[in-house]
Amino acid sequence: MNAQEAQNIKWSENIIIADGDYIDRVTFDLIVNFERMLNRRIPAADLSQWIVDIALDGRLKPGEHETQVILLHDRKNHKLENFAPAGYDSELNGQAFQDPQLGEFIINAIPTGEEASNKEEVLLDLLKTLLSHEEVRRIMIVPDGEDNDTLHPIRNTLRDADDEQKHITLFAMQPLEGGNFKQAILGYSLMHALGISSAEIDRKTGNK
Repeated sequence: MNAQEAQNIKWSENIIIADGDYIDRVTFDLIVNFERMLNRRIPAADLSQWIVDIALDGRLKPGEHETQVILLHDRKNHKLENFAPAGYDSELNGQAFQDPQLGEFIINAIPTGEEASNKEEVLLDLLKTLLSHEEVRRIMIVPDGEDNDTLHPIRNTLRDADDEQKHITLFAMQPLEGGNFKQAILGYSLMHALGISSAEIDRKTGNK
């Protein structure tokens, strides 16, 4: 997707943009750590559950909403290794699902790199486009939270966002410094999608 194509798309009121390679890597780390801690096999994360949790953490209220989900990924990666469903082209791109509380979620997978723009450029172009579209009211961003070269321009892009017009939430594994956006911890939604509860962790670690 180039900037011109992004401008011409009819956007939903609610948008989730996620770095698919990053969430896949973080989910793998969580699986390895919690399989050790809980002494059980942890299956692949439920992608639709994770998406719904991101929307809830982004303060989307129950209702008949339409939410567009954009998964950016390196062109060489054809699927998510630690989620189900997983295939970007075969199972995800152009698909949709209905949540009884939050309405319809429409998924688009966008390959980046090689001949196309790199992932960070595409993400920033998308953000600039979405900020300029009045119909977009809520943006939830899941960038590579460990890459300052990505986070710094995101902060700059969001600096002049109108708080009254756009509800913006940025997700990361650790709290980030500053920024004209709300923050949420990414790990909670991933753990829920993996079927890991705080009660199970407490039982295993002896906490009450």
